[in-house]
Amino acid sequence: MAHVFEPATGDGEVVRRDRDRAAEVRTAFDGLLQIRRVTGTAPAAWELNQMVRAVALTLEAASIPPSALDASGARTATGYRVRASDHPRMVCVDWLGPPGSGAAQEEETKLTECASRLTGLGWEALLYRGPRHRRFLEVEPARPGIGD
Repeated sequence: MAHVFEPATGDGEVVRRDRDRAAEVRTAFDGLLQIRRVTGTAPAAWELNQMVRAVALTLEAASIPPSALDASGARTATGYRVRASDHPRMVCVDWLGPPGSGAAQEEETKLTECASRLTGLGWEALLYRGPRHRRFLEVEPARPGIGD
């Protein structure tokens, strides 16, 4: 069976960080940008229908590390996690890591970096403080005139 590329959402196993993975990410991201060029929309319809995957691909293409889980569900790597939101046409990005990793102390800086990468590519990303004072981004398609 052929390998199917999946962007790292931060809720899977640790993704390999080698030349082959970098090439896969670059090819997938270039394909996403080509879809935008052909359709003249940003984000494109595919991205709006697959927002978790599209946002995760954008962050991975920006070389921002994803978090990861082991087989038992324990967090094993510090990085972004993209998850569905309760709101339609919106996803959330968290900065998570294993206990004692310092993820909570670096989340504002790292999420601001994530927001910067997303905002430049047709997304609106707003930083919020949630339960237990943990920060997260809410990401949605930019409204016309935002991010232009």
